Parts: sequence; C-alpha cells; structure tokens
Amino acid sequence: MDKKNQKRKIDLVVISDVHLGTYGCHAKELLHYLKSINPEKVILNGDIIDIWQFSKRYWPKAHMKVIKYIIGWISEGKAVYYITGNHDEMLRKFVDFEIGSFSIRNKVVLELDGKKAWFFHGDVFDVTMKHTKWLAKLGGKGYDLLILINTLVNYISSLFGRGKVSLSKKIKDGVKSAVKFIDNFELTAANIAIDKNYNYVACGHIHQPIIKDIKTSNGTVTYLNSGDWVENLTALEYCDKSWKIYHYSEAHYTSKETQILDDSDLLDKSSKEIFSQLLADFNFTV
Repeated sequence: MDKKNQKRKIDLVVISDVHLGTYGCHAKELLHYLKSINPEKVILNGDIIDIWQFSKRYWPKAHMKVIKYIIGWISEGKAVYYITGNHDEMLRKFVDFEIGSFSIRNKVVLELDGKKAWFFHGDVFDVTMKHTKWLAKLGGKGYDLLILINTLVNYISSLFGRGKVSLSKKIKDGVKSAVKFIDNFELTAANIAIDKNYNYVACGHIHQPIIKDIKTSNGTVTYLNSGDWVENLTALEYCDKSWKIYHYSEAHYTSKETQILDDSDLLDKSSKEIFSQLLADFNFTV
C-alpha cells in the first residue's frame, strides 16, 4: 500500500466541538484527519452539529461529507458514540437510541486497558447554560461573528506571509474571569471523576485541548479535553495505553494551499453576503 494512503490505527479517537453548520467550522481539515486514521472506537463528544445556529443558507458540501464519512465508519461496524452537547441538545430526546454500532448518549464510561474513562461534554458545569440559555445563544452568535472576522484577518495575514492568529484565544487568555472559569471547569470535572474512582475524565465544551494530571486531597485523575475544530483543530487519541493530543496544524499545514483552504472557500462566496447573513441576526445591516 502507498504510504500516502496508509491510515494510522488507533484504539480510540475523541472529537468534539466541530460545530458543523457554522462559518467557523473547519470541515475540510476535519475530513482530511478522519481519512488519515483507522480507529476501533469513536467518541463524538458534543457540539458536532450546531443545531442552535443551523441555517439552510449555510450547509457546504464539506460539512455533509464529514457526516457521510462517519456514517461509513458505522456501516463498517466501528463503535461510534454520539455524546450530546449544548449546541446539539435537541438530540437529548433520543438518548439511549441505538442502531447497529451507533448510539446517542449523555455520557460514556469505557474500560481502557484496565482503567476507567469517563466521557461527557461538560456543559452541565456552565452556569450560563443552566440559567440564562438565551445569553449563551447570543454569545454563540457573537462567537461565530468573531470567528468569521478572524478568518478574514488570517486570509489577509497569509497574503503578507505572516502566521495565523486567534482573536478569541487572545480574548480568553486576557480575561481573568474566562481563565478562572476554565480552571473551575477542570477542577470540578476532576473532583467528580475522583469521587467515582475514574482514572480518566474527558470533556469538550470549553475548546481548550489539554492532557494533565489533577491531584486533590481525595486522589489523582487524568483530565483531558479534545479541544475543537473551529480554532484549535485538535482531537484526542488513545493508542498503546497512552493518550495524546492530535494537532492538525502540526500534521497537515505544510503548504499555503492547505493553510488557507477554508478561508478561500468562504471568500469565494462573497464576504459581504456572509457578513450580511450574520449581522442580520443582530438586527444590523451592511
């Protein structure tokens, strides 16, 4: 077999926060990644399809190709667990639904080489989600607009031969309340996992890819977050009894054509039209 067509065999892949159906989703890059691996089990850890912001006006072929590819895995008999998140919470009506090797869950517990791993999206920890859902949805619209602006900024930056920047990451890193929320999120997940005697706890939701051991007075657990396919383009992989974070940028951004793949696709559809559609949700006009 040609080395270029070889797929990496891994025991488990965890993907979250893809946000299919939004302008910020890097579906083409995700499809590249999916085609490069051969997992035994697949965890889709929430916010795969962004039902909150879904619009018939925007559903590119690349987004459908991601869905079709995952369906292909299911038809092959690979175990695929779809864990519900906040942006696809509508699917919680169908929790425990199973067909073939596919199932919809709110959480999943798996045994990995004699150790217990707990997977769930993580939005249950979000006070904003639980008490002011309208505010969270408004934040989602603003975030989508910020990502679109970021796309245009990076396209211009690439024309001048400069690297990419993440505006939302700069905001998160610079706002103390955001940093505190992330720390509290991780610690809360770790405390509950330790109480339940889990060895691993894997979440999504906060778009912060990481693997780290968290130690408390009650014990130690390995906390993992799969990141997202909007900014970080990351996934979690478990293979040979160990975890690692997959970074798309390190594996695939080897040419300018690949780097601006998604950017050029958006711009070809007219940036003014896209901005008009987004700003209409805020009752603005351009």
